[in-house]
Amino acid sequence: MNDSIAKPPVDVALSLICTVLNEGDNLRGLLDSIANQTRPPDEIVFVDGGSTDNTVAILHEYESKLPLRVLVQPGCNISAGRNRGIDAALGHVIAVTDAGVTLVPEWIERITTPLLHDPTVRVVAGWFEADPHTAFEAALGATTLPNVREIDPATFLPSSRSVAFRKAVWSAAGGYPEWIDYCEDLIFDLRLKQIAGDFAFAPGAVAHFRPRSSLASFYRQYYRYARGDGKADLWRKRHLIRYLTYLVVIPLIFLLGLLVHPLLWLLYVPGALVYLWAPYRKLGGVLDHLPRVTVVDRLYAALLVPIIRVVGDVAKMIGYPAGLTWRARMKPPDWRRI
Repeated sequence: MNDSIAKPPVDVALSLICTVLNEGDNLRGLLDSIANQTRPPDEIVFVDGGSTDNTVAILHEYESKLPLRVLVQPGCNISAGRNRGIDAALGHVIAVTDAGVTLVPEWIERITTPLLHDPTVRVVAGWFEADPHTAFEAALGATTLPNVREIDPATFLPSSRSVAFRKAVWSAAGGYPEWIDYCEDLIFDLRLKQIAGDFAFAPGAVAHFRPRSSLASFYRQYYRYARGDGKADLWRKRHLIRYLTYLVVIPLIFLLGLLVHPLLWLLYVPGALVYLWAPYRKLGGVLDHLPRVTVVDRLYAALLVPIIRVVGDVAKMIGYPAGLTWRARMKPPDWRRI
């Protein structure tokens, strides 16, 4: 392990943790947004998983501007990186974010104030929003991300792009699960729920991130998410409903229209409305994040929505059994047991 020579402050209440790997192209946006916080962190710990680009060099540039330490841990996955960073942190309150995001100036203040001022609060869920640069990215954000108004704070499980918790709770939960490559923050959230009960919700603690820029990269992302679900044995009913819809209901309606009467194909209409209503309702607002939007952009994004939905579902249907196969072979620990 290689530590930078930058030393943490003497009085540390709040530590900010982030893992990075080959993030040189987009790291400065995150670091600048940390530097512009209304409530600066007392300590920042970045864990690098063995970058081969200029990521570590950029981090060292910011050591004079931020209370930053850099830990280089070649080969560690994101869970291991977070655990190393949190273990090394001196603060009793931990805020976690991800590379590839930018934080609103009030992010640290909003996500940590409940923890720093109320001893009964043990976890705070922040929020995240798409920051699209293209019409494709806007369509992807509208199709795959919830709106904050759709969230039930009592059941919401935060992404580790935007979450804060007490270090003692992290320890009691056994840390982030290092045996899994994706869905690690979801498993960690569920373990925190067992220990801490309800999370506080800070919808104003927003981390902006850029969605995937192509269908191919989106497919790989959702394949890995679903493979992680299979590895962790998550969301059985949700995946079963998807298989029944695509492999039973859709073909059955087609056969009924073919063999009984073509009007039966109209049964697809209410299904499509349910399937696409939420993305189309959000699409205009997400497109408005772009600096300039033409009529062609709006039409293109609208046409992309059903394609994105289908590609995502196919990726999940292929990835989930791959994860189940891995689980049967590797027999990972039962994460539900604290």
